[in-house]
Amino acid sequence: MKIVIAGGSGFLGQALSERLIADGHRVLVLTRGASASTPWEGARSSLAWTPDGTAGDWAFALEGADAVVNLAGESIANGRWTDARKARILDSRLEATRSLVAAIHRLRQPPAVFVSSSAQGYYGDRGDEELTEGASAGRGFLADVCARWEAEARKAEDRARVVTLRTGIVLTAEAGALPRMLLPFRLFGGGPLGSGRQFMSWIHVDDWVGIAALAITDDQVRGPVNLGSPAPVRNRDFAHVLGHVLHRPSLLPAPAFALRLAVGEMAGPLLLASTRMVPARALAAGYLFRYPDIGDALLNLL
Repeated sequence: MKIVIAGGSGFLGQALSERLIADGHRVLVLTRGASASTPWEGARSSLAWTPDGTAGDWAFALEGADAVVNLAGESIANGRWTDARKARILDSRLEATRSLVAAIHRLRQPPAVFVSSSAQGYYGDRGDEELTEGASAGRGFLADVCARWEAEARKAEDRARVVTLRTGIVLTAEAGALPRMLLPFRLFGGGPLGSGRQFMSWIHVDDWVGIAALAITDDQVRGPVNLGSPAPVRNRDFAHVLGHVLHRPSLLPAPAFALRLAVGEMAGPLLLASTRMVPARALAAGYLFRYPDIGDALLNLL
């Protein structure tokens, strides 16, 4: 298959590219920088694009592609949520998705599937409620971003099968949330966040890649797909297991008020909200998790 990945330079895009190439597919990465290769030359090539909500000259390279994957969007965790930054978080996702959808509508031969990112933030703070893909959208900034993001992706449904990936906390040792969690534990100051009762929907990077690849290749998979372990855990239990793996105590909680002082508004949805998301559609499609247990996942990574 010929597969286009927008946002392919991030840690998830790189991991997915490596898996697809290992499986014998060819990958074209859309990048904001200068093109580093000729499109579709070799197993992995790149092409510069400008995700401004329109289909630019780069769109010609999508002709004949079997799949388009959209992982583009500004990080939600790299700085306080000022009004300007929240606008960039939203606009970067909507404009990239609109650009890809516009390109798909221009093609004589559209891709069979358009796989577009979303996130567990779609569900908002839901306490102990078990959340399958049929659950309603939640409230708040991230829930609004995800709902609007998915709505833009669905505009390609008249030309391609559309899958939206509602991603939980992806665990990998090299990037993302886990390296940020390690420092206080290594300094003997680790523990739960806030009350610790909130559910964390997490997934090992290998399983994230596996489900994303399934979404690309299985024509029965469509609509929203939850990318999280079938065993989400409470934050206090995650802290306990992490401390055990690192041979460190996990007894010092970080009070909610201190987290809000430290990182501002995003402390609520990113650190203190409870999302008990389960991957009903991936399981129904026959996906077998390599790391369904948080202990096994952390031991593998650390």
